[in-house]
Amino acid sequence: MEQLLYYVWKHKIFPLKELRTTTGLPVEVIDTGLQNSNSGPDFFNAKLKIDGTLWVGNVEVHQSSSDWMRHGHNHDKTYDSVIMHIITHADCEVHRSTGESIPQLQLVCPDHIQANYEQLHRSEVKPYCYSILSGLPKLAVHSWMSALQSERFEQKTALIRQRLQRTNQHWEDTFFMTLARNYGFGLNGDAFETWANLVSFRAVDKHRDNLFQVEAIFFGQAGLLTEEEGDEYYLSLRKEYLYLKHKFSLNEMDASLWRFLRLRPGNFPHVRIAQLAYLYHSTCALLSKVVEAASMEQVKKLLLTQTSAYWEVHFIFSKPSPRRQKHLSEDSLNLILINTVVPFLYAYGLHKGDDKLCQRAGSYLELLKAENNHVIRLWQAAGIEVESAADSQAILQLQKEYCDKKDCLRCRFGYEYLKHK
Repeated sequence: MEQLLYYVWKHKIFPLKELRTTTGLPVEVIDTGLQNSNSGPDFFNAKLKIDGTLWVGNVEVHQSSSDWMRHGHNHDKTYDSVIMHIITHADCEVHRSTGESIPQLQLVCPDHIQANYEQLHRSEVKPYCYSILSGLPKLAVHSWMSALQSERFEQKTALIRQRLQRTNQHWEDTFFMTLARNYGFGLNGDAFETWANLVSFRAVDKHRDNLFQVEAIFFGQAGLLTEEEGDEYYLSLRKEYLYLKHKFSLNEMDASLWRFLRLRPGNFPHVRIAQLAYLYHSTCALLSKVVEAASMEQVKKLLLTQTSAYWEVHFIFSKPSPRRQKHLSEDSLNLILINTVVPFLYAYGLHKGDDKLCQRAGSYLELLKAENNHVIRLWQAAGIEVESAADSQAILQLQKEYCDKKDCLRCRFGYEYLKHK
């Protein structure tokens, strides 16, 4: 399998005997190069000594020599920079587009690595490498967890930049859109992002000092004011939205996107939208205030929203319920900090070239308690310590980008599993 050959080359799992090309020239591997996940040669900027001469260039990996021609590399100038062709089966010579011969190095994946790889892919127990996790050196675990945290930061920053493009680089709007998505707490995340993309923030800003009108726009664009019958508050909101819809040429989303199944009433979209309306009404320049906050506790106070009086006795329109102030719970507030505030501080810090904001994002994660869900519990049971939100975020990245994709060859835990005998 070609992927295993990449692994053998990348990690220098070579035979103890001296390496030689298929024509008998001695080879010393100084640097295997940087693996390329895009088009072009498989490894960039490798450094090799071939028959005593230092070569710097790219490396291509195939199962058989003849794959070079089958993939058309012998006519592609992109591959003229290849200084070594790594293969398992040598069945012919290979050449650059210029006709020059390319050295080939024959490597075979060791039996124990092949066997371990097959075990990983046959395993039905998750995580697949559970049997070795508790025995890993703490330094190795810490190193990989730190890399995963950084990877997750970068991934979330990329999503924020995509939203920035949709808002014409308006950071406050983008912050609110990200906040809205995370008010969906997983189940309704996509629906909340769809809604936030439709909300006309400049229209809302003209009526920001009036909570009733903010609610009218928010609920109207959420597609939740389409029914012609309801209680007095609902009908008043609907009337107000129809007026504002005409005034600002607004469009609502399809209400069928909202999901209610297995949701506790406190998580109903109506309640979350009411909380967001109150927050938008009560706090201008929210991102600026979050950035300026001197501590995480101050940030929590900024985000600790409530609702209008109507929603203290309702979970949905027209059906009264016992009075209850609907604040975010401590756990929900922590999730908002983890998934909205922290990545935004990091992304905004990168944008401003402010390392202190990036460092603050990391310190908040270290201070926040770890998330508690089935994925986190699974890895804890396998022997991985999860002490803070920084750890739980690393685990979620590991699960999503490596385990769920069975991409064990890129995972450092997978590397440890494959090499053990």
